[in-house]
Amino acid sequence: MFRITWVRHVFILAVLAAAQSLWAADAAQPVRPGEDVAVSTAESGKFGGRLSIALRSEPKTFNPVTLVDGSSREITGRLHADLLHINRASQQTEPALAKSWKVSKDGLTYTVALRHGIRFSDGVPFDADDVVFSFQVYLDEKVHSPQRDLLVVNDKPIVVKKLDQYTVAFQLAQPYAAAERLFDNIAILPKHLLAKAYEQGKIGESWNISAHPAEMAGLGPFRLKEYLPGQRVTLERNPYYWKTNKEKKRLPYLDEMTFLFVPSEDAQIIRFQSGDTDVISRISADNFALLERDQQSRGLHMVDLGPGLEFNFLFFNLNSVVPKSANTLAAKQQVFRQVAFRQAVSAAIDRDAIIKLVYRGRGTALVTQVTPANKLWRNDKIVLQKRSVDRAKDILRRANFTWKPDGTLLSPSGSPVEFTILSSASNAQRTQMATIIQQDLKDIGITVQVVPMEFRALLDRVFQSHDYEAAVLALGGGDVDPNPQMNVWVEDGSNHMWDLGETKPATPWEAEIDSLMKKQLSTLKVADRKKLYDRVQQLVADNLPLICLASPNILVGAKNKVGNFNPSILDPYVLWNSEELFIR
Repeated sequence: MFRITWVRHVFILAVLAAAQSLWAADAAQPVRPGEDVAVSTAESGKFGGRLSIALRSEPKTFNPVTLVDGSSREITGRLHADLLHINRASQQTEPALAKSWKVSKDGLTYTVALRHGIRFSDGVPFDADDVVFSFQVYLDEKVHSPQRDLLVVNDKPIVVKKLDQYTVAFQLAQPYAAAERLFDNIAILPKHLLAKAYEQGKIGESWNISAHPAEMAGLGPFRLKEYLPGQRVTLERNPYYWKTNKEKKRLPYLDEMTFLFVPSEDAQIIRFQSGDTDVISRISADNFALLERDQQSRGLHMVDLGPGLEFNFLFFNLNSVVPKSANTLAAKQQVFRQVAFRQAVSAAIDRDAIIKLVYRGRGTALVTQVTPANKLWRNDKIVLQKRSVDRAKDILRRANFTWKPDGTLLSPSGSPVEFTILSSASNAQRTQMATIIQQDLKDIGITVQVVPMEFRALLDRVFQSHDYEAAVLALGGGDVDPNPQMNVWVEDGSNHMWDLGETKPATPWEAEIDSLMKKQLSTLKVADRKKLYDRVQQLVADNLPLICLASPNILVGAKNKVGNFNPSILDPYVLWNSEELFIR
């Protein structure tokens, strides 16, 4: 055993020592005998070239274990792979690093057969040890991975066992609805590079934005080549990637993929029009209309995919632990915690105006977190009421709020009701939403200040310091199933953002949501799960921990020269099949 381990470490050191020469060779390696590659059915394309994409903020990390922001996810999603993958076009589960899987009759054991002979992007072989190690990391409570919530069934973590070099068994405490879908977006980690950091309790510090590319490896179609702060991240072809085209030539087609940091949407449009970038998504209806009008003359292909899964929302700081320096926050929280207050705020918001002004009609007003795109799980019995200042005032009046002669709303304790809303400075639509809310709430006597700020700083305020009063954010979805939202709705979920770090539900309705989400997780009949999740949506609509606002249509585009452009309503919209994209 010692001899085998020593030889493996020598090989790893040799790889790292030769990093410059190894990583300079970007030619795809030939498929070796016995290598279990997957074969793409997409159009066979041309090898070579670079694809450029704009991001509005820089990544916070390259570590898939701890990331929470969209920019980090967009990049790391190209660097890593999962065991089973949800095809964003078909929305069905398909093999990835696992070539097949079997489910026991009682639904408690998933036996996964891994692909033989495939390698990480540094050339080191992949096997069951990497899978077991990866899930050990994700399940470790001390690591605080957002993925952990999905891997706990009936309050018991999934048990992962290596059966042999290429077979892994996953044992569940009870049946898990749509269990094969939970493997999507669980990036498999290289044990040979991260085991030491994990043993030292430093896994969360690994692969930060200052990490050298040679310190990292993944199983995705690309690997990190260069990060220039304030400018760009460049990825290069993974020469060992485990997918081929129909001619059995190793993917991806592209030599490089570059993410440019362009902090405003208008600037992104200019870069796209000028040819600096090749694909674009998450754009406003105004800019979409501009590009759509000129698409023939500019060689563009613009697509309105209709409603997606993203939902924008306003939420208040209900955290029990807040900074001591936030002197007035505790007093304001007494107001924020009143359901009647949140109901009045929701009643006063003109969602139709948000759709008209922010999305130019290319969007949908929301009452819950489930958008019209999710036809299977949406509770259609919950009806969104039109904006009503009178109804909002009546709710407040019955909750013992009063008004000064000048119209200023006073809390039951007699203090003026006022607060700030944080928004992302790089997202014009969300800032515009906050401004509309500011104007709407003035009609019921509430003074609101909108504070746009750099996106990473905003996330730090919400998720780390809890130093904020209210914020407008959005959550998207890589899947229509409710399970990926476990970390939003269970009390200790990493995205339970209105009150992070709860040890137990703070209110009866939160306890019921927590119970329902856990119950639906192990309910196998879709109709029964639907009833449970319908109730969750009703509780959200009634109690408003997140005041859902609107969902934009998915508006995307690409240069005509981009082959295999096949956008999806599931995130990531345009890069989900990055290994198949090519330049004509």
